[in-house]
Amino acid sequence: MGGRPLGADAVLLGFVRALRAAGVDASSERLYAFLRAVSALRPGMRADVYWAGRATLCGGHDDLERYERVFAAYFGPSGGRAARPVRAAPPPRLRLVARQAPHGPSAPGEGEPTGPPVAALASPAEVLRHRDVGELDAAERAQLRRLLAAFSLHGQTRRSARRRPARRGEVDPRRTVRELLRRGGEPARLRRHRRVERPRRVVLLVDVSGSMAPYADALLRFAHAAVRVGRTEVFTVGTRLTRVTRELSHRDPDLAMAAVAAAVPDWRGGTRLGELVREFLNRWGQRGMARGAIVVLLSDGWERGDPELLGQQMRRLHALAHQVVWANPRKARPGYAPLAAGMAAALPSVDAFVEGHSLAALERLAAVVRGARPVAGPVRGADGA
Repeated sequence: MGGRPLGADAVLLGFVRALRAAGVDASSERLYAFLRAVSALRPGMRADVYWAGRATLCGGHDDLERYERVFAAYFGPSGGRAARPVRAAPPPRLRLVARQAPHGPSAPGEGEPTGPPVAALASPAEVLRHRDVGELDAAERAQLRRLLAAFSLHGQTRRSARRRPARRGEVDPRRTVRELLRRGGEPARLRRHRRVERPRRVVLLVDVSGSMAPYADALLRFAHAAVRVGRTEVFTVGTRLTRVTRELSHRDPDLAMAAVAAAVPDWRGGTRLGELVREFLNRWGQRGMARGAIVVLLSDGWERGDPELLGQQMRRLHALAHQVVWANPRKARPGYAPLAAGMAAALPSVDAFVEGHSLAALERLAAVVRGARPVAGPVRGADGA
């Protein structure tokens, strides 16, 4: 598997990562079972890959719909059922390497033999996962939207004050005494209970200013997927603060984007992060929305206002929230350093500083929101903005 970014194994691993981002609990054991099943069947046949994944990666009925969406987005739509095989001679094993598509059109029958059809279909999707969203063409953006439609974002769980009956846990005195009374004082089995775990609220603050224009659509579609499946609140920030949770609650992503476009008055304007973070805290955060929540700012950190104000408000936010995460699309650029005044003022109050430029970066962001430790990387050089 190692060392072949466009090999068949890498393609299948990328597919499993996309399933995990969509909320399918594809554990390492399920992944290895999937790879063994594909290698025992015919990895060049779409049908065999489809059924091998469905049999090994789906743990319940809820996973089936997500699996169908991700498979269609990752391997491309088929003429009929996803199980229809692709027209090609299948290779005997998974070890064949998929070739990267050439830049120009090639005539059929030229030179090299055809590689595994499924790997050839999925290779562009795997490459797309790591491409900068701001550099995609129209066709690649359409495929990115299909992949984002299958996304899922859940916050970390927390133990609530409520308790529910359980086989193990602390003794529930009330239920135990009621059981004794029901039996007329005869000895009865001890009743137990445990605390209920609930997902933490996630709050997304999405920068829609001019400097973030190449990324705004993808980030809002990411937010749409989060609103659809979890306890998530979404605000846009630019020159104004706009709550768009209701607009993003539409099931159809395109309808949701149209509703957001109509509701947000400050597209491609300037950025007043300090004033808008203060407004969020005064109107919503201090009252409870930010308390114990995971607050994610998706912004490049450009600030037209006073950076010191942003630093003060970020300290307030950090004191209220369970975790503050900042996703910056510019962080992935070579030699980037957070030298922009707003970014430098905010960073001391940020728990996790991650990239936000690609689908793979958004998958890592979702993992951090779920509780994974961010991958720390060196930040040095001049500001890549």
